[in-house]
Amino acid sequence: MSATPSTRLPVTHHRTTKVEGLEIFYREAGPANAPVVVLLHGYPSSSHMYRNLIPALADRYHVIAPDLPGFGLSAMPPRETFTYSFAHYAEIIDGLLEQLGARRYALYVMDYGAPTGFRLALKHPERVTALITQNGNAYEEGLQAFWDPIKALWADNSRERRDVVRPFMTLEGTRSQYVNGVKDVSRLDPSAWLHDQLFLDRPGSIEIQLDLIYDYRNNVALYPKFHEFFRTYQPPTLIAWGANDSIFPPEGARAFLRDLPKAELHLLDTGHFALEDKADELVPLMRDFLARHLPA
Repeated sequence: MSATPSTRLPVTHHRTTKVEGLEIFYREAGPANAPVVVLLHGYPSSSHMYRNLIPALADRYHVIAPDLPGFGLSAMPPRETFTYSFAHYAEIIDGLLEQLGARRYALYVMDYGAPTGFRLALKHPERVTALITQNGNAYEEGLQAFWDPIKALWADNSRERRDVVRPFMTLEGTRSQYVNGVKDVSRLDPSAWLHDQLFLDRPGSIEIQLDLIYDYRNNVALYPKFHEFFRTYQPPTLIAWGANDSIFPPEGARAFLRDLPKAELHLLDTGHFALEDKADELVPLMRDFLARHLPA
């Protein structure tokens, strides 16, 4: 049975610390001794995408939401001096959580947060208390037509192939990720995609993002290991997925059930950034799920 939110709104703290010598920005809220919930964001956003979710959970959970390097308010070192890869991102997040004393945690993963979080789970399977995946893919079924030009880039990391993907990083490309598949666009806050684009438009950012898109092929190679983790450890799992997402379509959501037959699957009538217009459905699902699986 889910707990009702406190009438007193939890305070979110906005902090910066150093991991591997890099400034890492994170949002933190909730009681220090409460079960930890880590929120890992997707492309091209940051912990900003969790600005409304954090206070909705922090009355009974210790919520930590970092910005990955090159995103949001975390450092964006030059690609010549920093390896932008999902393996490196997992190391950075692991270092941050160690620093914050988070030894056990539930993971909420979305988009890029999924390969980052699942790598963390491979490293520390005993620390993962629960999984919530919201359009965070781990199966070949979730890589459909949208991925064709990206797969071509994986095969040939040439300027020509990279140029094909560049339009996706324009303001229109960013906006499309928010509005596609959404029935009532008036529910969306336009400042969300403007916020994301502000950081995408920084000098050097696009080449970093193209490096990450190229590195994404290494996530697909790890899918069998992710599946082995799911099968072996059977973490309590909530799959809350925008069913109209063309980036990670619902076939990717259903595929989790092969390895996690007890997972709870909810397909929502929305697109990629489901929290932006369906928080009124997602938050109760999450609170009920976490209340049943994370003792306060």
